[in-house]
Amino acid sequence: MSDSAKTTVGDKKTITVTDASFADDVLLSEKPVLVDFWATWCGPCKMIAPVLEEIAGTHADKLTIAKLDVDANPGTARDYKILSLPTMMLFRGGKPVKQIVGAKGKAALLRELDGEI
Repeated sequence: MSDSAKTTVGDKKTITVTDASFADDVLLSEKPVLVDFWATWCGPCKMIAPVLEEIAGTHADKLTIAKLDVDANPGTARDYKILSLPTMMLFRGGKPVKQIVGAKGKAALLRELDGEI
C-alpha cells in the first residue's frame, strides 16, 4: 500500500485511495478490495460510512475497504463509469467483480458480499 493510503485518522479501519494510488492499493492488492465511491456532499454516503468502518474492522483478514472521493479523484470514477453515489465496487485480482449502488445497512451489504470475499 502507498504511504498515503496507510494514513488513518483516529480508529479508522478503511483506507483512502486517490487516482494516483488506485492501481497500487486496489488493482495490485492480494486481498479483495471494496471501493466506496463517495463525495462530501452525498448524504447517503455519510450514512454508510460507519457501516463500512465496522465491516472493515470485522473482516480485515479477508477484505480491504477503500474510500475514493469522486470530486477530488474524478479520473478513477470516470474510468469505472460511476454515475450514482454511493457506489461500491468490489475488486478481486485487479478486476471489478461486483457493483453495489445505493446506501445499504450492514446486513444487506454483507449479504451482497457473501460468496465474494
